[in-house]
Amino acid sequence: QVQLVESGGGLVQAGGSLRLSCAVSGRTFSTYAMGWFRQTPGKEREFVAGIRWSGGTTYYTDSVNGRFTISRDNAKNTVYLQMNSLKPEDTAVYYCAVRLNYAVGRDVADYDYWGQGTQVTVSS
Repeated sequence: QVQLVESGGGLVQAGGSLRLSCAVSGRTFSTYAMGWFRQTPGKEREFVAGIRWSGGTTYYTDSVNGRFTISRDNAKNTVYLQMNSLKPEDTAVYYCAVRLNYAVGRDVADYDYWGQGTQVTVSS
């Protein structure tokens, strides 16, 4: 069983920064992709960023490209999401997810394990 634990969410003013972390434990896979998603009440969960576990190739949704950076520390089995220049519309619950595949997916259905989520609130 794979377990994911997110941390780092909180309340920040517009223009500020936060760094989310996602620690993965349990079964360890030699190659798999990880993603960050977010969800607000009444809306579908949406892709934010993804990274291949080997190679470090990254992907972003257009609305965060240039402001958010996804990275990983393989030795710690941890993935990070550095969020800069935050906007009120970035307010959401952020989830990390593991995909048992080397390629990054952009759909919720592409991922096999999920964390419990961490709240990010950006005030104007």
